[in-house]
Amino acid sequence: MALHITGDPDADQLLTDDPLALLIGMLLDQQIAMETAFTGPLKIEQRTGSMDAAAIAAYDPDALASVFKETPAVHRFPGSMAARVQSLCQALVDDWGGDAAALWTEGDPDGATVLKRLKALPGFGEQKAKIFLALLGKQYGFTGEGWREASAPYGEDGSFRSVADITSPESLTKVREFKRAAKAAVKG
Repeated sequence: MALHITGDPDADQLLTDDPLALLIGMLLDQQIAMETAFTGPLKIEQRTGSMDAAAIAAYDPDALASVFKETPAVHRFPGSMAARVQSLCQALVDDWGGDAAALWTEGDPDGATVLKRLKALPGFGEQKAKIFLALLGKQYGFTGEGWREASAPYGEDGSFRSVADITSPESLTKVREFKRAAKAAVKG
């Protein structure tokens, strides 16, 4: 399956081909536009020469923060997000041999197990973990039993709640409309 999240063919190809890039994009998806978050992994790869968990974990922290600050910035909070990406990569090295895909492939896990694994990662709370699990199930070929239930409500078929539902410019518009309505309801 090819992902179509960012509108940038090269960024989308990296997300499609590299599970670490997809996981980092999800980590970066906060307080910035989704497209910006998910183009972040391509910027990181282009600027560091690598999309490898061990290499990013071992990168000099100040140098990585500088990479995040280069124009266009990887994130609006480059220092803190560089540190979070580095922590994520270190956790992947320590717990998963540097293999991001092992989170959802090792031991043929069900949806609840993958959700638990995701929530154990730095920077992944309940909501982010559920959205990522829904993304895996809806667009990345994960078929573990119970993934829709474990990712609820984001795994709901036919919904337009999150990045898990973005497959085209039209679906991006629908997700944005859903998010606007949800924010208005909270304020209202």
